[in-house]
Amino acid sequence: MSQQIQTFNPGFDYKNFLLKYNIVFVLLIMCVFLSIYTEGFLNKENLINITRQVSINGILAIGMTVVVLTGGIDLSVGSLVALAGVVTAGLLRNQGLPIWQVIPIALSSTMLLGAVSGYFVAYWRAAPFVVTLAMMTTARGMTFVYSNGRPISPLPQEFLLIGKGNLMGIPIPVLIFLAVFIIGYIMLKYFRIGRYIYAVGGNETAAIVSGINTRRVKVFAYAFSGLLCGLAAVILTARVSAGLPQAGQTYELDAIAATVIGGTSLSGGRGRLWGTLIGALLLGVVNNGLDLMQVSSFYQQIVKGLIILGAVLMDSKRVGGGN
Repeated sequence: MSQQIQTFNPGFDYKNFLLKYNIVFVLLIMCVFLSIYTEGFLNKENLINITRQVSINGILAIGMTVVVLTGGIDLSVGSLVALAGVVTAGLLRNQGLPIWQVIPIALSSTMLLGAVSGYFVAYWRAAPFVVTLAMMTTARGMTFVYSNGRPISPLPQEFLLIGKGNLMGIPIPVLIFLAVFIIGYIMLKYFRIGRYIYAVGGNETAAIVSGINTRRVKVFAYAFSGLLCGLAAVILTARVSAGLPQAGQTYELDAIAATVIGGTSLSGGRGRLWGTLIGALLLGVVNNGLDLMQVSSFYQQIVKGLIILGAVLMDSKRVGGGN
């Protein structure tokens, strides 16, 4: 009895709590700092602009998180966004197809290309970095071939509402982002495929022994990422009112940054989708704050790099997992 009393510790574990939710505190501190030292940060228009900007990277980051949880990486997301964007614009502008037909085509095209990357990673055991790097180059080339290197515009006004419109005062891209987050969270938390994704990234050998078809899980992860690339492309194309062949450059870096900052381990098997949401918001707040402070874009890249480095260092000390 005395031994039990000695080992009982009713105290709150502040260290683990801070390690688990450090990204939330960083976001809050950043918001307080910018609200004090910048003008217009807390303006309604500026906050809406931040959420609208975050929505595209947030959608890509959710797909990236699923891939990284399997122990992989996807460098092709930016090029897939560009490809789906010009395909969407081309079908609307040149072919005159209705929106309800164009969007499924755009989503299925990038989902198929994502599945192709997953196939080579899973069945050929090729390095995800190399496979998705090849897909990045290939998709970017396909983009320029399809568009002849020129923007495709104008586009129907009803389509532009997807990127510029509001519903009950909330930007439509934000609503789409939140819907994707809820679907992704439920999938990882409560569906069998979510448990399989964590199992494959945590210990693939053990997953195989337990009867999980790890190859199919990996293909699914890359296909899911590709699907979200198509969705992000539709939003971006509607927002800029054109299909731009140069669109999506460095988007893969921002998606990886939001994923890592949010607490997903690059070694796979451990991560939190809500952390990715906070990571995307943090990047959006930092970019917006630096713009308001009129900091050069060159220095902004340095700041973003330091944030990513800090997130990776924290990952080595972070305790716990789950989404």
